Amino acid sequence: MMLKIFSIVLLLLLSIKYLYAQSFPVNYKSVEELSLQKISETLNDNPASNSISDIIALGDTVWLGTSRGVSLSTDGGISWKNFYGSSAFGDQSISAIGYNNGTFWAATARSVEINGQNLPEGTGLKYTTDFGLTWNSIPQPLDQDTDTIEVYGDNTIRALPVTVAVQNLIYDIAFTKNTIWIATFAGGLRKSTDNGQTWKRVVLPPDYLNSIKPTDTLDFCLQPVSGRFCAENNLNHRVFSISSANDSTLYVGTAGGINKSTDNGISWVKFNHTNQDQPISGNFIVALGFNKSDNSLWAATWKAEGESEFYGVSATWNGGESWKTFLQGERAHNFGFKSLDIIIPADNGPFRSNDLGNSWILPTSIFDTESGVELKTIIFYSAAATGADIWLGSVEGLVKLEQKSSDGIWEGTWKIFIASQPLNSNNDTYAYPNPFSPKLDVLKIKYSTGGKRAKVTIRIFDFGMNYLRTVVQNVDRGNDIHQIDGFTADINGVVDFWDGRDDAGNVVPNGVYFYRVEVDSNDPVYGKILVLQ
Repeated sequence: MMLKIFSIVLLLLLSIKYLYAQSFPVNYKSVEELSLQKISETLNDNPASNSISDIIALGDTVWLGTSRGVSLSTDGGISWKNFYGSSAFGDQSISAIGYNNGTFWAATARSVEINGQNLPEGTGLKYTTDFGLTWNSIPQPLDQDTDTIEVYGDNTIRALPVTVAVQNLIYDIAFTKNTIWIATFAGGLRKSTDNGQTWKRVVLPPDYLNSIKPTDTLDFCLQPVSGRFCAENNLNHRVFSISSANDSTLYVGTAGGINKSTDNGISWVKFNHTNQDQPISGNFIVALGFNKSDNSLWAATWKAEGESEFYGVSATWNGGESWKTFLQGERAHNFGFKSLDIIIPADNGPFRSNDLGNSWILPTSIFDTESGVELKTIIFYSAAATGADIWLGSVEGLVKLEQKSSDGIWEGTWKIFIASQPLNSNNDTYAYPNPFSPKLDVLKIKYSTGGKRAKVTIRIFDFGMNYLRTVVQNVDRGNDIHQIDGFTADINGVVDFWDGRDDAGNVVPNGVYFYRVEVDSNDPVYGKILVLQ
């Protein structure tokens, strides 16, 4: 059973690497050239990445955590400032973001190769109080070899010192008065009362106890996995999510359930799939969201070890005394709230309910009427709402839905933001992600019509230049139609999509393919694609 939970944990950890690879438009014309085209901190049309892991929306100000740094808009998405490839963020991915009293926080991570394996590594925190003009950096919290004890009331708790940043990264951030809380998987739950300068480990119940308080007599190890330090294996010490309801009430999600404290992290009671009459669906808690409109707590409760556990969403309106479960079988990733409406980004789309979960509705399609671009993916990672707007983060781009009071649950005006590297000239083209897997992605083919409306045909060929598929034929493109670069681009970029299939509807096998873009009567331009599944 332990192998099962470790495989789940590893998949989640490796998602940092996957998200980074998803969004970076590698092109065979010159990988080195593209890698040097750093996103600047000047105004851009789009965020830096198409993989949006988290969103914070405050009026017209929108912060994004992405696989390529942080993106910020202060005008409701008209323009974006991207913090990636700069001295502040380098090439870091963002594993968590938070906002508190005018300060924006971002946790960073990267993929490192160790003994032939790519593993995630936490690289610390950054925060800004001036919308990114200046950033303050905090290293990943680590222990010293001698940090083997935590004093908890009258108890001396043995604690495994976490001395490396590999598989120790920050997945979530929360705030109470004068305290920052972080969920760090291998590093457990930690808090800082001096703005991140120092961090203290927080003691949570071991797997075999449903609650702890300082007056208890306790004897266990504070550690996530068994080893030479201690034989105990505590799923409840592998921390993934955290949410604060107020300055004294915290909820912490682990691989062993949901922990609640009403005294600012001192005493804890644990809710899991087996210790309540109306329990959560699964013990692996990958996300938590607290809706202050009705004081409800929502949890992405995935299957961990128990045979009766199941993937789904669990919610409570009474502080965890009992739970209702929704969306059985769905793998939810996050939560957004628009008053009493619940928005749940998941593997099969963004689910929304306006009746406290009695019914759930997916958008029939997400289509940008201004550009003519349709979002092709159903995998969503993040959601937020502010005023009349709803923001959704997917694996294929950022989405904004502008709604009027009279609009239905998914009615309104859609705007799709697709990140890409700029074209070098009107005769330039590239495809991304590249290598391309039809099982995971939709290939985006970017080209230029010279900033004007033109007739476009795109065809796919195999390595021997045998015809396979016509993507579009003699269609209008450019001048807002499928155009993803606007006022900040020197050369307007247009995008079309290929699903990796031939004319007969068959997914093409692994190999090298070519595409040809014909714009009006101009000479065609060619690009290369590597299909790798």
